[in-house]
Amino acid sequence: MGEFNSLFELISKIPSLSFRIRDFLDIFLVAFVIYQCIKIIRDSRAFQLAKGLLFLGIIYLLVYVFDMQASSYILQLLFANIFIILVVVFQQEIRQIIEHLGKSRFGFVNAIMRGYRGETSEEVNTAIIEICKAVDRMSESKTGALIVFEKDILLGDIANNGIEMDAKVTHELIGNIFYPKSPLHDGAVIVRKDRILAAGCVLPNTGQSELSSELGTRHRAALGMSEVCDAMVVVVSEETGAISLAQNGNLRKGLTESELRNELIGYITDKNDENKPNPLKILKKGRKNEEAQNK
Repeated sequence: MGEFNSLFELISKIPSLSFRIRDFLDIFLVAFVIYQCIKIIRDSRAFQLAKGLLFLGIIYLLVYVFDMQASSYILQLLFANIFIILVVVFQQEIRQIIEHLGKSRFGFVNAIMRGYRGETSEEVNTAIIEICKAVDRMSESKTGALIVFEKDILLGDIANNGIEMDAKVTHELIGNIFYPKSPLHDGAVIVRKDRILAAGCVLPNTGQSELSSELGTRHRAALGMSEVCDAMVVVVSEETGAISLAQNGNLRKGLTESELRNELIGYITDKNDENKPNPLKILKKGRKNEEAQNK
């Protein structure tokens, strides 16, 4: 009985534990943030930096256990400013995390933030078809081009470094912008829904170091843009005329006009929208109108 009494006294000294709903939410929130951070940095150079910081943490623990005063003093200075170091080292990844949090899927929120204009899926699809027609012609003539299709993350800061246009999308206008002697042909065009937001824009270059030497400035800028936002970026090579598409830091090369059109319409418009117009019907309708005008 004496042993049971001692055990009972020991248990009674342990403070009572209560698991509440807010504790569950707290754990879930921390786990979600950690998961999202790992998901964003695992395929980037930041993952190597994270492993380096973890290695420094292990060294600091060993230094503390073995009471190495000189090393401990140096590491204490380092970890005393660890928050500032993390912000400087992971500034791009922190920005991506905040942008992901800002991707609201609620239509009314996007409408308020974007300044809802009421464009229809048919108008957006028609604009994409017009651009793909221009891209196909520029591919045949080996005219370099760089076109950014905005999705959920707004690109007003990128558009501000170019020439504001706010013009209706037509294949003639796209062709004129990227005409080799045009003052805007070296920059990128930003497309928002069914409008050309700006032209002659400068895009951020990619942070990827292991890229083929065949990729020129336009392809590197397209990759860089796709790494920092959810836009799709179309590139036409000035050397080969090949059509490429950059998304999420990946580059697909050698697309045809129809493949590009399907990719853009499937991504820019809602795939789950049952009322979405058939892009092939719109294309046929546009061709009939063009033939009628020519007659």
